[in-house]
Amino acid sequence: MTDHDPHPDRAPGPADASLESAVRALGSARRATLALADADDAELTAQHSPLMSPLVWDLAHVGQQEEQWLLLAADPGREPVFPAAVACLYDAFEHPRATRVLLPLLDPAASRRALAEVRGRVLDALEERERARPGAAAGAARMVAQHEQQHDETMLATHALRAGAPLLTASPTPPGRPVPADAVLVPAGPFPLGADPALEPWALDNEKPQHEVHVPAFRIGRVPVTNAEWAGFVTAGGYDDPRLWTAVGWAHRCAQGLRAPLTWRPDGAGWFTERRFGAVRALDPAEPVQHVDFHEAQAYARWAGARLPTEVEWEKACAWDPVAGRRRRWPWGEEPPTAERANLGGTALGPAQVGAYPAGASAHGAEQMIGDVWEWTSSGFEPWPGFSPMLYDAYSAPFFGGDHRVLRGGSWATAAQAVRPSFRNWDHPVRRQVFTGVRLAWDA
Repeated sequence: MTDHDPHPDRAPGPADASLESAVRALGSARRATLALADADDAELTAQHSPLMSPLVWDLAHVGQQEEQWLLLAADPGREPVFPAAVACLYDAFEHPRATRVLLPLLDPAASRRALAEVRGRVLDALEERERARPGAAAGAARMVAQHEQQHDETMLATHALRAGAPLLTASPTPPGRPVPADAVLVPAGPFPLGADPALEPWALDNEKPQHEVHVPAFRIGRVPVTNAEWAGFVTAGGYDDPRLWTAVGWAHRCAQGLRAPLTWRPDGAGWFTERRFGAVRALDPAEPVQHVDFHEAQAYARWAGARLPTEVEWEKACAWDPVAGRRRRWPWGEEPPTAERANLGGTALGPAQVGAYPAGASAHGAEQMIGDVWEWTSSGFEPWPGFSPMLYDAYSAPFFGGDHRVLRGGSWATAAQAVRPSFRNWDHPVRRQVFTGVRLAWDA
């Protein structure tokens, strides 16, 4: 992925709730989207996996949603760029990913034209709205920017699953360093859970309202589980031992024939290779494992004599400073993410080795809690007390309850504006195409 912005993924400062900041994020997201769609029409319109949409669907969907929330929501009588007969094709609730390739979608050229037309109208409308009512436009623009950044990560997941020669080039990450394979203690005590609106202007509805909870003492892994550690689970027969799996997890493992993480391949010598973005490479033992589902994560944790953290435990380990007795904006403090603190922004095309970001450690000593891999928690996706939906009222509420499990921390593919300690991702427990990994926890 190419982005020519000198600071494409720099998160705003604590007070940067301005429209200007949101517009910069809209621009950064759009450059990423167009770079991910920089391929021939056959690549963009193909169904690379039934788990994912054709790339051309995501390309137009972000523009259709931008028009909906930044233009039509404020002025329903406006003549749309995406007329109703076209807009309905990009309804994620109406059309499952596996069938979107069958829809009469806009072709890539028409999709790009529609995106450009919507963006021009949006910039004019936001300026007018801001002049008429300062502060009114920024919140909606921030929400839409994050929506597009989330789809950029989805498009990267599609690229990761496609066959054929590589289309993307990876940027280097810092080298890892030896890190103890241990856990850090998080003492018992109160914790302000959720986003503080004064410090987190980009927070979405399910992150609020902030409220105090009491968290018993626990220990959490210093770093995520690595490929080398997961390979030990595989060679020890972890995928063949039903005692390590829940009944639901074992039934899923058998039905799907799971033997290793999604992208791993045996090389005949007891080790593994990995197919990543069209290239086969040796498995890096020091990288966090990725592309494992919740059931695999649970089984691994039991095999390791551990468990998955709750999302409340995860957030406290990430954001709480026990010495200062207050919440940090980021694990390392108040300063925004940099290339020395976290692997974000999508250019690495994979996680960095553990130990690569000592400057990104939390107050408790946990490293790489932001970026690299999404981390499964044991928690179901439920609203915080006092939840109130935002402008896009179907963003969170339809997904509360059911079998969704919460993921925390972002991945290497996540934009800095689209993640923070309070950010709550969620997915079905069988999902493996997402850049998901594992961090262990233990009772203290």
